[in-house]
Amino acid sequence: MFKQYKLRNYKFILVMYVVILNVIGILLIGSAKPSVQSKQILGMIAGLTIMVMLSLIDYNFILKFSWLIYFFMIGVLLLVMFAGDDAGGAQRWFEIGSFRFQPSELAKILIILFFAYFFMKHEEKINTPKVLILSFVLAGIPLALILKQPDLSTTIVTALIFAALLFVAGLSYKIVLTVLGICIPTGLIGITVILRMAQSSGDYRFGRIMAWLYPQDPRWSDIAAQQQNSIMAIGSGQLWGKGLNNSAATSMKNANYIIEPQTDFIFAVAGEELGFIGTMVIVLLLLFIVIECILIARKAKDLAGRLICCGMAALIGFQSIFNIFVATGLMPNTGIPLPFVSYGLTSLLSLYLGMGF
Repeated sequence: MFKQYKLRNYKFILVMYVVILNVIGILLIGSAKPSVQSKQILGMIAGLTIMVMLSLIDYNFILKFSWLIYFFMIGVLLLVMFAGDDAGGAQRWFEIGSFRFQPSELAKILIILFFAYFFMKHEEKINTPKVLILSFVLAGIPLALILKQPDLSTTIVTALIFAALLFVAGLSYKIVLTVLGICIPTGLIGITVILRMAQSSGDYRFGRIMAWLYPQDPRWSDIAAQQQNSIMAIGSGQLWGKGLNNSAATSMKNANYIIEPQTDFIFAVAGEELGFIGTMVIVLLLLFIVIECILIARKAKDLAGRLICCGMAALIGFQSIFNIFVATGLMPNTGIPLPFVSYGLTSLLSLYLGMGF
């Protein structure tokens, strides 16, 4: 059950990157919303404890319970649909005292663990129709439940994680190219149809896309304001920023022009208060964590180990891209946290869980 480590082989460099990034996040959260900073500090302490404990357990022992992990994931995703807390038209959370638990964040880690086991078990048959169809069905069930909440951004990120796992597991290039050849035109047609349906039904996602494409249009200016304010905040920080916890009257954060500055738009606070240098430090730390996960994958003893490492690299990479792209106006607004930086105990503890594996 427990690994016999030589201390020199323990990945202290990965722990260092994670801790530095998390500390920067705590400082930014304290500036954005001081009332929740103490919770994030407790989350970091608990997360580090969980990470170290899990890192000492052989992941193959945990993977023996993969089907239990899968059904537990489906269970909590179903439960949140019927007993979850409704906020802002979305039912994604459980209220546990003063804390909120978001099952979809934990589901990303559980999907990585389950498919690490599943693809290793079917390693020799990964390109057969039976295994491919079964894997898509098994992935489709939790994805459909997350989408139903509704949580489109988390659904897309989780789908990309699954795609990365499938590719690393040994999916044939011929299949990849064939699927891309079919999916790209089909996807474009589907997006067009969905947008028309969303327009007629007044779906909020249509408004966000139109606000991103036409931010100056009076019809979408209110929706576009959040992203436009984020872009202005990042630009106003210039090279070195205005400083953490500054009292500048010109601060977009101090004037409450940045909505959810401690979560989805934490990168805007970083840009304004730490400047270009500070944001580049955050981006580089995220990049180093992704690279370190891939380097560990190369030394893994089996396919399951490689998949866990690459799954975590995909999670942190895709989620970081989504968050930063939204904050800088490179893609439509989606509510998704910046790994180890944004406030959110479920997200933070789930990430530490994955890092431990």
